[in-house]
Amino acid sequence: MSPTDQLSTRVSIALLGVRSEAPVRRQGGAGPSDDGHFVIGGAGAAIPIDPTSPYVVRDGRLTLDGADLGMDVAPVARPRFYDLSTADGTPYDRIAKLHGKDVLATTVVQTCVRYDASERCRFCAIEASLASGSTVAVKTPAMLAEVARAARDLDGVSQMVMTTGTSNGRDRGATHLARCVRAVKEAVPELEIQVQCEPPADLRALADLYDAGARSIGIHVESMDDDVRRQWMPGKSTVPLDEYRAAWREAVRVFGRNQVSTYLLVGLGEDPDELVSGAAELVELGVYPFVVPFRPLAGTLATDVDHVAAPSRGVVADVTARVAALLRAAGMRGSDQAAGCAACGACSALSTAGG
Repeated sequence: MSPTDQLSTRVSIALLGVRSEAPVRRQGGAGPSDDGHFVIGGAGAAIPIDPTSPYVVRDGRLTLDGADLGMDVAPVARPRFYDLSTADGTPYDRIAKLHGKDVLATTVVQTCVRYDASERCRFCAIEASLASGSTVAVKTPAMLAEVARAARDLDGVSQMVMTTGTSNGRDRGATHLARCVRAVKEAVPELEIQVQCEPPADLRALADLYDAGARSIGIHVESMDDDVRRQWMPGKSTVPLDEYRAAWREAVRVFGRNQVSTYLLVGLGEDPDELVSGAAELVELGVYPFVVPFRPLAGTLATDVDHVAAPSRGVVADVTARVAALLRAAGMRGSDQAAGCAACGACSALSTAGG
């Protein structure tokens, strides 16, 4: 299969899903949800499970209408740490989840000050998993250290992602993140950690996160278009893009070039050329633009109220290919990041395109 065909197929299954069993599956949350986790050609992939998809995983291969597409696919096995609980009876999988093939992920605070319907990001369901009882509202440093140690020992987890809902404080949640990072690094020193938060009002919080032991950071803007931001992220868009730029610059100074990333969502109505132009600005700053297609997810306003459809496969493939070319020209690869979404790559097709 040619590189172009590989990218087209990777984008297609990201949008159309596959028919398959998936022992590891995440439902509800702040990011891509309702996905099964697979290993495709040795790399982790988060793919929707859809019984109507024309793509079927059969005998470890990806097929389309019965034809073998030449791609090895294996569902990620259920991790053994999911069978454990803390002393107070909290199941480990309510504290942190396995993502991709070897990434431990957690939302340290599962509430967000912007979750009121008038301010909520329309693609986000951060509190849906809390409402369903599949997680706990606040993960303590001790909880996370305990789960991280077990995930390392039992399942070979090699990196961890810690994100957070936004708090009312000037730190926007960074202080609790730093406490959690420090506890995990004390328990599992070799575990690489990415943190994710909004730009803190006091940028010194970024150095605090690095000093705690995080080695990469995601400061996620989702779109560089202010009209799109106001429509899709009414609360978050009140943080000006210039604050994001200041935070990215400081984060690059602290964490290093290509250790800072931001999500860019394809399918929010932004002109594809402008989206690629925004990605070029980020690359110039040393920030990795993690390009991911918008996908309609249950529990979000975009799905339940707006009924927004997923973007076309052609647009996602075109944008992904062009952004990957920018990254290659700049010598920036997701796999070179210490930890996090770009290092894992499961939710994007960028790595398939050489980014």
